[in-house]
Amino acid sequence: MYAIIETGNKQYKVQTGDIINIELLGQNEGEVKFDKVLLVSNETKIEVGTPYVSSAKVLGKVLGSFQGDKVINYKYKSKSNYHRKKGHRQNLLKVEITEVSL
Repeated sequence: MYAIIETGNKQYKVQTGDIINIELLGQNEGEVKFDKVLLVSNETKIEVGTPYVSSAKVLGKVLGSFQGDKVINYKYKSKSNYHRKKGHRQNLLKVEITEVSL
């Protein structure tokens, strides 16, 4: 059984036992319930939400938080000695999916 969930304006295909890296939710430990389930599929049927499946639930356990890889933003204009360099590291949360149910 798998589900497609939405969190942090991104969509993830998850199954029980998967470990995903999502944007920081504001909690660093405990259980997480994902309410925005877009699709749930098991061996016999697929249920698609309009826009969300109300009877489905996806539970996860927070494993920890960390920072992602550095993203470099570099601006340059030729012949004018203009150089600007910025870096950014996104705060991420590692979550293990414990239950997918319909």
